[in-house]
Amino acid sequence: MAVRMKGRSTGPTTVELTHESGSIIRTMAPKDNRGDGSTFSPTDLCAVSLGACATTVMSLFARDNGIVLGGIDFELVKEMAANPRRIAKLTVKFTIRGTASQADYERIVAEGKTCPVCGTIGKCVEIDASYERA
Repeated sequence: MAVRMKGRSTGPTTVELTHESGSIIRTMAPKDNRGDGSTFSPTDLCAVSLGACATTVMSLFARDNGIVLGGIDFELVKEMAANPRRIAKLTVKFTIRGTASQADYERIVAEGKTCPVCGTIGKCVEIDASYERA
């Protein structure tokens, strides 16, 4: 299934992105690359998509398998490399809330590790993911 999106520059350090649904996201260059860092940078969006994707995959798996969750939270740190400028490492910690059995918790974690973003960027970015129960 294809999804159509578009973007347009709105200044020398800003871009407006429009999803086919009409949803809009604006990006700003980070402070270390001549922006003011007032919102997500393009590499921030790439990085945080890992957490969002894995969280969605785990949540859908739980729902589809009748596993009650209290929710999933994540914290993510993006580290950049200089030459060439790129995302070098993502450290993400998932907190899975709820009363799932240990076996179901392990199934949820295993499913989260299959997220499409991880499968795509994990080939060129170091990913350090951890999972805990709350």
